[in-house]
Amino acid sequence: MEYSFGKAGLRGDLFGGLTAGVVALPLALAFGVASGAGAAAGLYGAIALGLLAALLGGTRMQISGPTGPMTVVFASTLVAVGGNLALAMAAVLVGGLCQILLGMVKAGGLVRFIPYPVVSGFMSGIGIIILLQIAPLLGAPPVSAPLKALLALPATLTAINGQAFLLAFLTLVIVFRTPMRVSRIVPAPLVALIAMTVLSVVAGFEVPVIGEIPMGLPEFVLPQFSIETWTTVLVLGFTLAMLGSIDSLLTSLVADSITRTRHNSNRELVGQGVGNMLCAFVGGLPGAGATMRTVVNIKAGGSGRLSGVTHALFLLALLLGAAPLATQIPLAVLAGILIKVGMDILDYRMLKLIRTAPRTDVAVMATVFGLTVFVDLIVAVGAGVVLSMGLIIHQLIGQSSFKVWPEEMAEEQPAGGPGSTMRGGVRVLEVAGPFFFGSTSRLIDRVDQVLGTRAVVFDCSRVPFMDLSAVFTLEEMIEGLKAQDIAAFVVVPPAIRAQLAALKAPALPERLLYDDYVAAKAAARKVADGPQPVAAVGV
Repeated sequence: MEYSFGKAGLRGDLFGGLTAGVVALPLALAFGVASGAGAAAGLYGAIALGLLAALLGGTRMQISGPTGPMTVVFASTLVAVGGNLALAMAAVLVGGLCQILLGMVKAGGLVRFIPYPVVSGFMSGIGIIILLQIAPLLGAPPVSAPLKALLALPATLTAINGQAFLLAFLTLVIVFRTPMRVSRIVPAPLVALIAMTVLSVVAGFEVPVIGEIPMGLPEFVLPQFSIETWTTVLVLGFTLAMLGSIDSLLTSLVADSITRTRHNSNRELVGQGVGNMLCAFVGGLPGAGATMRTVVNIKAGGSGRLSGVTHALFLLALLLGAAPLATQIPLAVLAGILIKVGMDILDYRMLKLIRTAPRTDVAVMATVFGLTVFVDLIVAVGAGVVLSMGLIIHQLIGQSSFKVWPEEMAEEQPAGGPGSTMRGGVRVLEVAGPFFFGSTSRLIDRVDQVLGTRAVVFDCSRVPFMDLSAVFTLEEMIEGLKAQDIAAFVVVPPAIRAQLAALKAPALPERLLYDDYVAAKAAARKVADGPQPVAAVGV
């Protein structure tokens, strides 16, 4: 196992895993009920996935288990298969297999292309979601959706339970004011959990508690599907796989951001896939890397795989007989601990730069933040990535330039605009910067400026890359010029020339491709000075 050897590292992993396990307990039970598979299914999933993902995954301090997005999709899966648990578990099995395949084909590396503003908006959005869950803090019934929690705030304030609020207040004092030298020995959340639970029991407080916890090992479930349902199972399984993969890898990025470490994305996908496959055989709720529980683990000292193993073994111990020890934990105490987690997960580094950071990055971060809080985590990330791509494309288009010069002016490379007279019958159309689908329309806009001449040199020597859209646009322009009896020659860097030659484009034969501007200009001059019609040149 990978963890910091020595008393400090071992103690941090044990305390981190234990604290994360306590936080995971009510969430696993609640997710199980919400999924329609029962509270026990949530607990089974937290143990099976949590243990295997910790041992096999690529993020050492990650805590895995049922999550909100995965619960929603699994609930839809259960409804789609008519409540048949075996069919639903077949979809979970397929999802696990797909995750393993994604890891094996190195698809996890794609997470590195998620821009930091997207991760920042996601982190801060998760933090606000946690902070909005203040109902348990006041002893009121919890409200799941952030928007509903915000709208229900007046009713929540009128339903305050004084004893629960006292426990929550003391919990906040402990987690925020405990000196660091004490937290290094015993994490503040664990101190608050034990002390406030004892106070609640001894004082006889009447506050909402975790309550009854299912006990006993799960029964073996054999996933199955028929010819009539295999397409449904495959589609649902792939959906679970994609959602679980994105959810897990985003949590890995959050863990990296907090700990300044780097995870192994592909290994993480394999670990998550194996864990979800086991969930399918024990009737457990599928899950992913859980952001909130992972942050709780890190903040309590967890830094290695032992913390995730401890989290899973703690839940297993409760399942096998120690459940009565946790039934009296007040929900207000858990809420107080989570408030500290919500404060810690906010991305203060990005928030401090809002006034000075590029407006585009701030816009992406704000979009992801808003969608994370009020819509959906996956929708938020998808929208953030698409928006970031769109903004980058816009910037790349701005770096492209298209100019038309008479031949003589092209030789001198003047600083002014293009000449207005036709001299020598040769025009040079200069393309500089990225030449791709976003900038091709600007080339088409220049076609009128080269009509009426004898030859055109497309000078693409300063083009760093050219995509297929640009190639096709170049072909169409050359075909159009050919119809006007205008010869065309293309100057490109050697690498792009080899790319174009390999495509064997009819309008771009090798005889028209040059990597030397002087040679291309000489060929164009020869055509322009010749007495024969341009069409006869063989363009």
